[in-house]
Amino acid sequence: MNVAIIGASNKPERYSHQAVLLLAAKGHAVYPIHPALTEIDGHPVYKRLADIPVPVHTITMYVGPALSAGMDETLIAAKPQRVIFNPGTENPELENRLAAAGIQVVQACTLVLLRTNQFDA
Repeated sequence: MNVAIIGASNKPERYSHQAVLLLAAKGHAVYPIHPALTEIDGHPVYKRLADIPVPVHTITMYVGPALSAGMDETLIAAKPQRVIFNPGTENPELENRLAAAGIQVVQACTLVLLRTNQFDA
């Protein structure tokens, strides 16, 4: 499954970095997004969600509400099947807009979902 990681980091201690690695290890195609990075552990990094050249099934959020507040149109335009809001990234207003656009909204930890085999459910 194609998964975009918004707020991906090249710092190994960051959960967003761990998500890139674990998603790839579990067989998912990863599309890290960060405006200033070019690669994370061999995976090309995209500056914007719109730069990803394939349809994205899942977007997992690793940016807080201050950064995600203006992303509603970008996220909706990507037409993902779901958006995962990891702990600390919850944004009720954005979540409501996504849900109204028919996108499944999940408040959960991507790493926990992967480790408990619930990510693909």
